[in-house]
Amino acid sequence: MSDLEEFHRELIADIQGDADVLGLVTVEAFFEKVGDLLTEAGEIDEANRAYFEGTYSRGGLQIDGYGGDPRDSDGILSLILCDFALSDEVRVLNKDHVQRLLQKLYRFLVASLKRDFREQLEETSSGFGVADLIATTWKAVEKVKLIIVTNGDFRARADAANVTEHEGVPVTLSVWDLKRLRQFLEQGQARANLQIDFDKDFGGGIPLLRASNSAASLESYLAIIPGQQLAAIYDKWGPRLLEANVRSFLQARGKVNRGIRDTIRDEPNMFFSYNNGLSATAEEIEIENTDRGLELVRADNLQIVNGGQTTASLHAARKTLPEQLAQVYVQMKLTIVPRERSEAIVPKISEFANSQNKVNAADFFANHPFHIRVEELSRRILAPASGDGYRETKWFYERARGQFADERGRRTLAERKKFDSDYPRSQFLTKTDLAKFENTWSGTPHLVSLGAQKNFAEFAKGMEKRWGKDGSAFSDVWYRRMIAKAIVFKRTEKLVSDADWYEGGYRANIVTYAIAKLVYDAELQDKVVDLDTIWRRQEISMDLRSCLLAAGREAQKVITHPPEGIRNYSEWAKKQACWKRLSEAKIDYPDGLDNVLIPLDLANESIREAKADKAVETSVEAQIEVFNLGAEFWKEARNWAREHGILGPTELGVIETCAAMPRKIPSDKQCAIAMAALGKLTKEGFRSALNTEAD
Repeated sequence: MSDLEEFHRELIADIQGDADVLGLVTVEAFFEKVGDLLTEAGEIDEANRAYFEGTYSRGGLQIDGYGGDPRDSDGILSLILCDFALSDEVRVLNKDHVQRLLQKLYRFLVASLKRDFREQLEETSSGFGVADLIATTWKAVEKVKLIIVTNGDFRARADAANVTEHEGVPVTLSVWDLKRLRQFLEQGQARANLQIDFDKDFGGGIPLLRASNSAASLESYLAIIPGQQLAAIYDKWGPRLLEANVRSFLQARGKVNRGIRDTIRDEPNMFFSYNNGLSATAEEIEIENTDRGLELVRADNLQIVNGGQTTASLHAARKTLPEQLAQVYVQMKLTIVPRERSEAIVPKISEFANSQNKVNAADFFANHPFHIRVEELSRRILAPASGDGYRETKWFYERARGQFADERGRRTLAERKKFDSDYPRSQFLTKTDLAKFENTWSGTPHLVSLGAQKNFAEFAKGMEKRWGKDGSAFSDVWYRRMIAKAIVFKRTEKLVSDADWYEGGYRANIVTYAIAKLVYDAELQDKVVDLDTIWRRQEISMDLRSCLLAAGREAQKVITHPPEGIRNYSEWAKKQACWKRLSEAKIDYPDGLDNVLIPLDLANESIREAKADKAVETSVEAQIEVFNLGAEFWKEARNWAREHGILGPTELGVIETCAAMPRKIPSDKQCAIAMAALGKLTKEGFRSALNTEAD
């Protein structure tokens, strides 16, 4: 069995499993899975399910979803069609098959702009919602992206390919087939087809100056790229040109920087002098040695890791200020980073580089201490056996795309069985999942409804403040409660799908709103949902199910009955006004409400007890470590500290006491100070000459 065939079999099993758990048809479960991937890859800003299939003017048309309001996406209208089939063998798709799918999706676009077609649709249907959105926003649309996602193997290449124009608006096609889905899921690589041919497609090569020598660990170059050329490249590839972290934070900030725009308009010839330029990476490049010097003619997986605002602003000027843009040139620092080193290197480049809109360490890279902490907790903490089970398991937190597949794939068959037992596939969560749970609980379901990436960016905004000096708030107790929130979320998805009042559609919005409403109403009583009990049981009680269903019913009512003038329910759910309306609604909860809530003071007491236990544990560990290192080690550390002038008088005094063991015995507090001081010394370069290491 080939790797692609094995991936196909696992994907089918995952989709069927998700469909069974959530009460969905398989193609709907497929859409939910690939929707998250498309947003993470930068193909779309968000994924909204809006299924419709029918005919118009004797032609078939179909759509499965769309990528949000084009007015919030640089004028890009993204329409999605899913081609999913349950089959034992991998389907090989030819051009004719994809062309038929393309025609169905394109016909829906054209029909949506016809009043008589829209009038045929039921106003409460998701098909009408997206057709109405297309019609009402068409004047703001600058490009249409038709996206076909399939679990077949499409042998031809179709990625941001131009297919036609409609009423002067360019229409492109991207196909995400089985190979491409596998590349992203298993390797975190969404842009295998993002090969930029500067010479062939964008008017010519870019002058380069080598900025590294043979001794350098990475190749580096300095380049000068015309503003028109950069804008044209961004026009084709869009946000996919931006490294994921830059992309996420540009969504949370303004699309166009006013200062950059003014420079383009008023002093385009000074743009090079005023602007800090771009920092970019590529996996591989092709260079030609011309009579003008080195030129970059091709780049594989070019990613802008700093300078996203500059790039987006130049693109915005492409139509409004074309003459000025022709005078603009931008400097670019280009580093060649092999894929296997990208996770470690790219965040550092983005963190330390200067740009118009700097993305720094607070901007939540996958190797931010928060994610590393959650990953460590997920690998260490055992979850109690649930239901009739007898075996403790763990939840797998994937802080970087592809970790789960990599961890599982590098094991033998026997080891995989144990891995699957330790980490059941149903107990898997990502960064965006975590952000969804936490923002739901914090009372911002309208932000969750923005989509995975935008919600993640909003969640990340306040993380540096919450993290503090050492992230002590993110303890074992916090982790267990976060997993309890995940359990509540997953169970609520199933409850809503199976509810007799559920009308179909907008399930994701209903779920986050329902949970947020219950949490909000509990807080009005100075109470919280008893997450500790949910963690111990790894399940929610019947009383909690009943309460969530009551909140879900009201959430559906609010979401599907927007104010006059709003006809798209998905867009209404993104408004704070929608949450305000639900939060103020009166719900008659079942009698079991008191059984699922506990006083806030009692919940906080558990945190205080856990902190006290942790302090004692840490204190004991520090004492053991101080004594294990021994007096000779501490003498060496003391001498090194004095020589380099690293420590203050208090710290030196404590280390002096440690160096006098056993004549003097340091207290538990002194041991903690000694270990903290040792951390400082180690960071500054101290290494013991003794066999014992100072780690």
